[in-house]
Amino acid sequence: MSGTIYTQVAANKRATVMIVTFFILFISALGFVLGKAFFGDNPIFYIWAVGLSIVSGFGGYYYSDKLVLAANGARELPISESEYAHNLVENLCIGAGLPKPKVYLIDSPAINAFATGRDPNHSAICFTTGIIEKLDKLELEGVIAHELSHIGNYDIRLMAVVGVLVGSITILFDMFFRMNMFRSSNRENKDSPIFLILGIVMLVISPIVATLIKLAISRNREYLADSSGALLTRYPKGLADALTKIAGDENILTTADTATAHLFIANPFKSSAFRSLFDTHPPIEERIKRLNAM
Repeated sequence: MSGTIYTQVAANKRATVMIVTFFILFISALGFVLGKAFFGDNPIFYIWAVGLSIVSGFGGYYYSDKLVLAANGARELPISESEYAHNLVENLCIGAGLPKPKVYLIDSPAINAFATGRDPNHSAICFTTGIIEKLDKLELEGVIAHELSHIGNYDIRLMAVVGVLVGSITILFDMFFRMNMFRSSNRENKDSPIFLILGIVMLVISPIVATLIKLAISRNREYLADSSGALLTRYPKGLADALTKIAGDENILTTADTATAHLFIANPFKSSAFRSLFDTHPPIEERIKRLNAM
């Protein structure tokens, strides 16, 4: 199993570099094409896109955890407020050989949790109030072990960076539409038909590319974190029972958004037939089945 973990860690480190590089190049190319298509020889949009890609790439690496926690309305959880949760995290960290991450809380009755950060020394685990209150000790240990597996495997770095970079595409589109709305209607340069066609194509495929990248990095990692977490607690039923309660929970985590949904232990949105096609998580029933078979 350790060989699998070491392989996963190395693969995640390589994937992070590759995805950051890809996004910088992709957003720069997107800015160039859209700029040429709709703004002619004025380089302002291209310059803005290149700047955004670089800032998002490096900012996503160093500050993705802070951005993700802030986006979900999380606050640091003092030991005095929940010594119980802190003790569970610390005890499992000792067993996993990991430094204790910071512990955060989202004030929500929904049952969910996630881990974030760039490496085990700069990591955090975030719980909802619902998951602390509604799960028993063995179930919560299963959830914590799952999240610690994401930390130990360096999944947190890859998933948080992708969340920030995908969000930067949304920012780029918003800026594009605002700039295009107020651009001068009597500029001398005519729109190039070729760049216009390319611009429209890239406008259509960019959100699809972002979604496919999130899908590619999330589903298999959930299965690996489930199995790694079960090995840490030596009680797969604990996580299986926790997932059963999460699946049956009717509360919606209102602070979650599509850019960070892939970080949570389970999809924070209630699935619809359409949304399930683009779900970043494997079916929760299949995860429970695999855990019960261990």
